[in-house]
Amino acid sequence: MLRYYHFDPSHVVPVEEIEVRSDLTFEEEPVQILDRDVKVLRRKSVPLVKVLWRNHGSEEATWEPEEAMRQQCPHLF
Repeated sequence: MLRYYHFDPSHVVPVEEIEVRSDLTFEEEPVQILDRDVKVLRRKSVPLVKVLWRNHGSEEATWEPEEAMRQQCPHLF
């Protein structure tokens, strides 16, 4: 059964400011490298890094090719 909600100021969640362009896109900015791994294929190996992005939690970090991240964001290495 549903009940009436009683307002409590501690339930208010702060919203972070995100700069949005006129075409409703925004630039993702990598913050930190969390982990490293090497994906082994049949004839080659691909070094990967797990990247934490700004405005996202650690559970939403993504695996990116290390070489691409070195070119895009050398300050992280």
